[in-house]
Amino acid sequence: MAYVAVGAVLIAICSWIAFPGPVPFTLQTFGVMFVLGLLKGRRGTFAVLVYLLMGAVGLPVFSGFSGGVGVLAGATGGYILGFFFGACVYWLVTAVFGEGLAVRAVASAGALGVCYAFGTVWYVFVFAGEGAGSLASALGLCVVPFILPDILKTAGAFVLSRGVEKRIMKRY
Repeated sequence: MAYVAVGAVLIAICSWIAFPGPVPFTLQTFGVMFVLGLLKGRRGTFAVLVYLLMGAVGLPVFSGFSGGVGVLAGATGGYILGFFFGACVYWLVTAVFGEGLAVRAVASAGALGVCYAFGTVWYVFVFAGEGAGSLASALGLCVVPFILPDILKTAGAFVLSRGVEKRIMKRY
């Protein structure tokens, strides 16, 4: 339970770290992927779920120190909820195919893809009545600017989680 709690807090802390720009980038994706890599599928997925539940009840764990059901029901809420479904994919892939390096890399990529897919569909439906709800619009606003940074964050989380696992986690 302690690992799950610490994992949820790590995701929250990463969500608060933002890099300003025309499209602000947070380390939320990094946090999710790091926790999945470090805690593995089952515990990592539960950590993501606890993070989402903390935010849903109003704790300011999402980017910009926001929280509440309103954030999850908003335009970008699908991407936040997509982290859970991506974590489930990570858990499933590693449970079926093992914890090998290549499997974990594929599972991480699959988790990111599921997050993008769920969030993009959500975005399209939230904005369907406002004229901005086209798939092309959603991809242009919510996916394309984030692909390269998210790939880099996922790769960084993968490498760092492997290093932490080798040096620290094996002791406990």
